[in-house]
Amino acid sequence: MEDNYCIKIKNINKSYKKQKVLKDVSFDIEKGEIFCLLGPSGAGKTTLIRLIMGMEKSDKGDILILNKKVPNLETIESIGYTAQADALYTDLSAEENMKFYCRLYKVPKKERKNRIEKCLGVVNLNTDAKKIVSNFSGGMKRRLSLAISLIHNPKILILDEPTVGMDPLLRKQIWQELYRLKENGVTILITTHVMDEASYCDRLALLRNGRCICVGEPQNIIEENECNTLEEVFLKLGGDVYED
Repeated sequence: MEDNYCIKIKNINKSYKKQKVLKDVSFDIEKGEIFCLLGPSGAGKTTLIRLIMGMEKSDKGDILILNKKVPNLETIESIGYTAQADALYTDLSAEENMKFYCRLYKVPKKERKNRIEKCLGVVNLNTDAKKIVSNFSGGMKRRLSLAISLIHNPKILILDEPTVGMDPLLRKQIWQELYRLKENGVTILITTHVMDEASYCDRLALLRNGRCICVGEPQNIIEENECNTLEEVFLKLGGDVYED
């Protein structure tokens, strides 16, 4: 049923100058699922995320979020977003960054302290809350960006390569939190080029040279294509996995 879908992508095309980046991409994301955009560098994942966020316009096709056409201010306010490039104020502390985004997202004053502590705890940054962000490592900045995306209890969480630079233990902790959010009804869209990480998701779309070559549950995709791994599926359906 239509109401089961949180995001609908319909025949999306996007070009930069004469280069086609996305070519007739279509798929739906159900409410309360973890959905993955999987593909190598240059496959079109980040471009598609920018279109979903309303940061750019497609040349052709439509994107609907909660049954409303993008861009739409009401739906954007329901989204938590972590981009590949961290949008942080590096001359402020982690806590000060969190307070700024609390005000931006209009988090009630009485809830801000608890929200900040909780979200920093998710990414294991509570002990670093007072430290200036310019002194953070790249991985710490990624973790802070993820904490910020959670600060306003979004209905939809869009994460572009969120675990890059994280150690295996912290990556496991982040995924545990994503599963908890899913159980609470949050819809999560994540991009990655890491094949084993994609297997943690409910469903995925395989992007290859701007085209969606397959959509479904990870194990079903593997079995239907008579392969042993998602990487083998890429090789079978889309040629060299690492080709741009």
